[in-house]
Amino acid sequence: MGKVGILMGSDSDLSIMSKAAKMLENFGIEYEMKVISAHREPDIFVEYAKTAESRGIEVIIAGAGGAAHLPGMCAAIFPLPVIGVPIHTKSVGGVDSLYSIVQMPSGIPVATVAIDGAANAAILAAKMLSIGDAQLRQKLADYKEDLKEQVVAKDTKLGKVGYEAYLKQM
Repeated sequence: MGKVGILMGSDSDLSIMSKAAKMLENFGIEYEMKVISAHREPDIFVEYAKTAESRGIEVIIAGAGGAAHLPGMCAAIFPLPVIGVPIHTKSVGGVDSLYSIVQMPSGIPVATVAIDGAANAAILAAKMLSIGDAQLRQKLADYKEDLKEQVVAKDTKLGKVGYEAYLKQM
């Protein structure tokens, strides 16, 4: 199974990007996590992106806020899939990050998830890696079944106690 690189432009993004790490751990996927800046340390960033594949990285999840160049720069250098995670910003709520990541020029695609959607980025990375891994595909199927069971359990509880009592328990 391949490895995933989790990148963030600042340690202030760690609370969001750690959700990707946790999800990958749940699927048994190895990862490396780094704080790296395409703007403040371009030489280090370029070296990382150029050598990631040789270290076994098959997908990069890159979280970024504001101008959010990290995912796009990864996609420009790294030859395999890059998933961008727009990080919520104080100024415009992360919409700036979302637009920066999703509006890549033709030929440099970045798969993009919702603002602060690091867990979904990890699930998407797992799906990409599962193309050649039947065991991982089964883990993803089991995860999806568990989500379904959680909804059924909540509906059953709602039916038993009614909405007012249910809300009090939330």
